[in-house]
Amino acid sequence: MHNWFLDNAWLIPAIPAAAFVVMLFFGKRLPHQAAHLIGIPAVGISFVLACAAAVAWIRRPSVGVGEERLRPYVERGFTWWQSGGVKFRIGIHIDGLAVMMLFVVTLVSLLVHIFSSAYMHDDRRYVYYFAALALFTASMLLMVEASESIELLVGWELVGVCSFMLIGHWWEEQPNSDAALKAFFTTRTGDVGLMIGVILLFFAAGQTFNIQAINDKALAGQIPHYLVLLGAVALFIGTIGKSAQFPLHTWLPD
Repeated sequence: MHNWFLDNAWLIPAIPAAAFVVMLFFGKRLPHQAAHLIGIPAVGISFVLACAAAVAWIRRPSVGVGEERLRPYVERGFTWWQSGGVKFRIGIHIDGLAVMMLFVVTLVSLLVHIFSSAYMHDDRRYVYYFAALALFTASMLLMVEASESIELLVGWELVGVCSFMLIGHWWEEQPNSDAALKAFFTTRTGDVGLMIGVILLFFAAGQTFNIQAINDKALAGQIPHYLVLLGAVALFIGTIGKSAQFPLHTWLPD
């Protein structure tokens, strides 16, 4: 039941990440307006791969009986490092929700890249902007595909860094610099909840960061209900900050 596009969905965030690396190390050697010639094709390729992954998922045969028939998810990864008996893994988890969000993120990012090539045409930090945008895209896609909660946390924090870079892009003007700092510190406040949720569920699920394993144990009743509830609330605090919901909404108007 293998499919190349699903098994190799790690390429979808890897390509914008590679574009970021190229612009980071070779940006000053590029012509001023050449950055979008790297960023747009990179995100465009990721968009095509995301579309192919979505089609592959829709065509994927279901397994099970009756109402329990489901398309089996795809999970691949490797051990990042091991400390004592705890394995820190990094990998991808592809299911229906993931392929939908891969399509949405790559499509919106591609449109933003194309629009920015005109909107930012005469900007003095044109390459810097597209490098940040490529890293932003890769970070969001990493979050979507993450099979481990600690991997999701890495992508989450990289999104915060990129938000800071883009909000404060014209830092010569004090209001822009202040807005970037306000967004950074406000969302970091919410991220404390996210980190608490990751830590709480890690221990509640028997010291695992694997999101599927945590979900399976929660559904099977192997984690006390109050711990699942507290973990979910803590994770939601992180989304409150990142999506500018009350009371961590104050950064968005700026």
